[in-house]
Amino acid sequence: MLENATRICEAKLGNLFLREGNCLRAVAVHGDSHYADHYRREPMVDISQNPGTPLDRVMKRKQVIHISDLRLDRSYLDGNRFIVALADTAGARTELVVPMLKEDELVGAIVIYRQMVRPFTDKQIQLVTNFAAQAVVAIENARLLSELRQRTADLAESLDQQTATSEVLRVISSSPGELEPVFQAMLENATRLCEAKFGTMYFREGDAFRAVAMHGAPTAYRESRLHALVIPGPGNTFGHILKTKHALQVEDAAADQGYSDRDPTRVSAVELRGIRTLLSVPMLKANEVIGAIAIYRQVVAPFTEEQVALVTGFASQAVNMRPRSRT
Repeated sequence: MLENATRICEAKLGNLFLREGNCLRAVAVHGDSHYADHYRREPMVDISQNPGTPLDRVMKRKQVIHISDLRLDRSYLDGNRFIVALADTAGARTELVVPMLKEDELVGAIVIYRQMVRPFTDKQIQLVTNFAAQAVVAIENARLLSELRQRTADLAESLDQQTATSEVLRVISSSPGELEPVFQAMLENATRLCEAKFGTMYFREGDAFRAVAMHGAPTAYRESRLHALVIPGPGNTFGHILKTKHALQVEDAAADQGYSDRDPTRVSAVELRGIRTLLSVPMLKANEVIGAIAIYRQVVAPFTEEQVALVTGFASQAVNMRPRSRT
């Protein structure tokens, strides 16, 4: 849009700005490399720091600003650095500023310059005005498309969660009295929906935790950990969730203090299992920790709030199915 508006109107330089509060950001630039490089380095124009300039006037009046000779404009005569640089360094002389309006609100502006004193014609001003209107429509269409994509993603996520719940209910109904398949189904869905590599479900037995289900875990880890007792301590997540009774997320296990201190539990997690980001959510009953669901990624990629809430939901479902302690 900017390139065509500048070319058709026989201008040399141009910008398409979008409004961000009291500033305008140059999101498109047309001109020589020096002019374009300047706006790539400094795309923001703070209007509060440039009172009386053409951009300031278009924000206030929301009308076309047409200046025959920028060097005769009050902002240039008053020595505004932004305008002086435009005129003396970039060579801008005749300037046209056209507001981009949505329901009488300024969302941006198209600005084009000639490097000689030659006013734009009415037809050229109308042409740029039409481009400005098209730009507003394009922005609104992009916003609506983004919202549609987000709603579609939300619906897909909701459908995935409903499907996961249905899967758990199906397992419950098809395996009456058998808890291990139910726990396995919960863990599989929690791991898959959160895009984790593998996961483990634990229940508390006295002062220790026992793994009752695993999904996607490395074979060596599965064989060593499944049904084995894990003792809580300052170097593992169980000590933390017992103390805080809150979910624990470690963004990068390799950068965690436990790994730096060469705690055996954390070293094993990072170097043998490849764990980088981990999430451990406690199962609470009467404010007591009775178990936990832990999921792991082998890349540094923090879990979102929605994913933490999802695993928390699965943890709540598992609470009332807690098996009796082993003797």
